[in-house]
Amino acid sequence: MKIEVDRGRCEGLGMCEAMAHDYFEVTETPEGDEVMTVLDDSPPESDRAQVFAAVQACPVLALTLRD
Repeated sequence: MKIEVDRGRCEGLGMCEAMAHDYFEVTETPEGDEVMTVLDDSPPESDRAQVFAAVQACPVLALTLRD
């Protein structure tokens, strides 16, 4: 499984981080923008349900999981 991010859609809202903080992190730039970073884009199968829930929680549909 691999996490993919559509940077054109991502608004840094942080729902993914709230649901799977081991895999996503939202930080603020000096300009005040929220930027999401994928901490580990290939989580193990054992974390699939947690990461899937985080991907589904994205309100702007910026995240995708690929097998």
